[in-house]
Amino acid sequence: MKLAVRLLLFAALLSLPALAQNDDSKDRSTGNQDNADVTKRLNDAAEDLNRLTSAGDSNIPDSILADAKCIAIVPSLIKGGFVFGGEHGRGVATCRIAQKGWSTPAFFVITGGSWGAQIGVEGVDLVMLFMNNEGAEKLLAANWKIGADAGIAAGPFGREASANTDWKMNSGILTYSRAKGVFAGATLNGANVRADMDSIKSFYGRPYGFRDLLTGKVTPPPAAHQFLTQIRQNFHEANAAK
Repeated sequence: MKLAVRLLLFAALLSLPALAQNDDSKDRSTGNQDNADVTKRLNDAAEDLNRLTSAGDSNIPDSILADAKCIAIVPSLIKGGFVFGGEHGRGVATCRIAQKGWSTPAFFVITGGSWGAQIGVEGVDLVMLFMNNEGAEKLLAANWKIGADAGIAAGPFGREASANTDWKMNSGILTYSRAKGVFAGATLNGANVRADMDSIKSFYGRPYGFRDLLTGKVTPPPAAHQFLTQIRQNFHEANAAK
């Protein structure tokens, strides 16, 4: 019975790349995604950040939020694993703009795989914080590989940040996640991040460049105001606490 269950999980994992490919093919064939779906993803991302910044001793430390240059959020990263793993998800990013607060959101896709003793399939809410210029530049490049192109590590929670400062020297990107199920050995090494031009075109009505969105060259539309308001609230409180 256990062998049968594992075989089913293995088959489900093998189908993830195909599902992701079919999903991307569908987006390209239609030229865009449903605007309501993109806006919902944007607002879901803000809610995920709220949960991770209001979790008491298990929250993202204010000292880390205050130093972050950019943030990328994936409201539902689909992960699966049986000996090897795979990820696929759509997310949204924003960066600090001098004298202007936060940039209008830019949408991205994360796909790829990892190696490890992994069994399970689940959805994970993922937050990536870009802590230095090198990490931020990888995000702005709009097509990069986690682990190979930029140092990444699991971020410390609560009081752990003040007790351990190694992350300041060793990691350009810190990750935080909230799992909706049980999963062992989750890792993002090897996953590819690229601009989601279909979502960008659907949300803005035209295919703005990923870097242009994140460097303040595009004015946020009304649909982005709720997301940016919640981002400002979270990071303003972190700056005040620092």
